[in-house]
Amino acid sequence: MSDSITAPTRLTADAPVTVTSARPVVLPAPGRGADLQVAVSAPATGSDLPVVVFSHGFGMSMKDYAPLADFWAARGFVVLQPTHLDSRTLGVPADDPRTPRIWRFRIEDVTRVLDSLDVLEAAVPGLGGRLDRSRIAAAGHSWGAQTVSTLLGARVLDADGVPGEDMSDPRVKAGVLLALTGLGDDLTPFAEENFPFMKPSFDTMTAPALIVAGDHDQSALSTRGPDWFTDPYTYSPGEKSLLTLFGAEHSLGGINGYGATATTDENPARVALIQRLSTAFLRSALCTEDTGWKAAVAALAADPSPLGKLQSK
Repeated sequence: MSDSITAPTRLTADAPVTVTSARPVVLPAPGRGADLQVAVSAPATGSDLPVVVFSHGFGMSMKDYAPLADFWAARGFVVLQPTHLDSRTLGVPADDPRTPRIWRFRIEDVTRVLDSLDVLEAAVPGLGGRLDRSRIAAAGHSWGAQTVSTLLGARVLDADGVPGEDMSDPRVKAGVLLALTGLGDDLTPFAEENFPFMKPSFDTMTAPALIVAGDHDQSALSTRGPDWFTDPYTYSPGEKSLLTLFGAEHSLGGINGYGATATTDENPARVALIQRLSTAFLRSALCTEDTGWKAAVAALAADPSPLGKLQSK
């Protein structure tokens, strides 16, 4: 069942506009075992709108991450959120033959979304002709960040440590990588056995990216500490920025949803910082004339009680 709703934003910074959404928009996906469901959120006004495709974390769906999707859409971005096969809303069992390949299906999902912009655009009344297909970014949290990192140029190492297939997409100009796991040198035995795709090489992840890590994010999949989540910044070339959030765990304060029970470190101020900095980064990456990123960086540096620290290269 499809619903089209107009939702007033609850956010006030940067003069937000009304957001119009449609979900689910269903894309045929032969060979996937289920069609791909996508949520589309867009500003009700404006033209030449940049696009952000968001890949959710394990078990989540297109209905999650409203604190980010709402904020970006209310500030001029068209936000596209596919529901991947690992979503609890789909109920794919662990012994399903697709399970070992879900990490690849996830990448194909995002590619399918980019291939279907005409269909997604037509699903929201009044959105037709208002997308700028030359300005596309991708963002993701946790497993979703791993998905997006491959589109930015990261590769998965095979059993011999050789980089696998190049799955980057030149249409994706920049990324926001939230709680992206690091190198696969220190995986736990469980992760080694069950998640062989968690052995990335960031050597070719050249696209500009904002990487966000929590300094209290202790993963059960690695024997390393929270610094594991800074590897994507340390080991990737090109223009990168790393926002390290003080006291943040894997939910980074609650980006997965308003009052979400999966949040272990609820902190609205921390989420607000991510909202502001990610928006400024995306604008700067997709609109080179925008100076908001420099202003946001300066504001964080001047904050007498900062919630995190930012470094760039």
